[in-house]
Amino acid sequence: MKFTRVFAFMALAGLAGSAYATNGYFSHGYGMKAKGMGGAATAMSDDAFGGANNPASMAFVGNRLDLGVDLFSPRREASRTGSAGGAFDGSADSDSKYFLIPEFGYNHMLNNDVAVGVTVYGNGGMNTNYSGGQINCGGGPANLLCGSGKLGVDLMQLIVAPTAAYKLAPNHSIGISPLIGYQRFKAEGLQAFAGMSSDSTNLTNRGYDDSFGYGVRIGYMGKLSPTVTIGAAYASKMKFDEFSKYKGLFAEQGGFDIPENYNLGVAWDATPLVKLALDYQRINYASVNSIANPSNNASPLGTDNGPGFGWQDINVWKLGVEYKYSQQMTLRAGYNHGDNPIQARDAMFNILAPGVIKDHMTLGFTYTLASGNELTMAYVHAFKNDVTGPDGLGAGGTDKIQMYQNSLGIQYSWKM
Repeated sequence: MKFTRVFAFMALAGLAGSAYATNGYFSHGYGMKAKGMGGAATAMSDDAFGGANNPASMAFVGNRLDLGVDLFSPRREASRTGSAGGAFDGSADSDSKYFLIPEFGYNHMLNNDVAVGVTVYGNGGMNTNYSGGQINCGGGPANLLCGSGKLGVDLMQLIVAPTAAYKLAPNHSIGISPLIGYQRFKAEGLQAFAGMSSDSTNLTNRGYDDSFGYGVRIGYMGKLSPTVTIGAAYASKMKFDEFSKYKGLFAEQGGFDIPENYNLGVAWDATPLVKLALDYQRINYASVNSIANPSNNASPLGTDNGPGFGWQDINVWKLGVEYKYSQQMTLRAGYNHGDNPIQARDAMFNILAPGVIKDHMTLGFTYTLASGNELTMAYVHAFKNDVTGPDGLGAGGTDKIQMYQNSLGIQYSWKM
């Protein structure tokens, strides 16, 4: 495939962005094979998504190109009950329910020991889009946070990860992926927070703003025996330019970095037909003030210690099984369990970003064509979860946020 087509796909990925909110706001997995196995991929080397999973895996991948797209459908709902006289009681569903999320991976073996490639993927994101008019805050119809018009946020993150991997020995490799990030964001319907903001002119309804950032992911993979492989990867915090149009909303004058994260994995060929994979992932949301600062902080919005979403660090466990049904067909299933980053005290502010999902079940398959190329599909269901906490509008009451998700993805892979 000509590189002009590759770059066209990168542009498409940049325009489509992402709206994942599964393990916090990270995707549960990257690449359709991983998504079919609950996201477990740290000790796997089946595709060219090492830049998102484990750069060291690319030394064992061979020459290939993977193009995929996911139809992602999150269902978000927010409600308030028990406010004084029911004045602020109401509920709303987020209107945005379908997103197309492309991804791309390419790997080339320079020789038996050195691989170079690139992974392009949507890291994650947050999206809500509630219609207004559910409640009356004294000045006419208002949205659930007493602002005018629609309420919601839209955060999309794209990462381009050029990758190099080297075999230290026939069964051991290391890899590195410089991470080049692009993100864009907008917020609507937060006019009621103007009095809490350090810069109310850059708080809400400013349209899209974008920023660029950078970081690095490093990894190791080792085949300890013919049946056991281990892997480990670490991604630094990705430092981004501030969102200047929203410096009165996000802490640190519009700061919004991608937190550091790391993962450990093991894969075991239990039989010639069955492989099991287990990953552990840690996402350190607490290292980013705009994500982690409690929503009840007394400082003005936009300051270093201003209110944030109150998200905690989370642990994620990913378990997958792969079964070679036939020479052409490989079946997959998986389970993914992560902590909920949102605490009860922050329920109201997280109406904007209800990343409360904890449990996922996944299914997938790969069919190998006569040409040797592959067709892969993956289905994910994230079970409904909710968080309930005290409302902060000053009239008592309880806020409840909840979400469940489905996604169906397809990927075509060329072996070269």
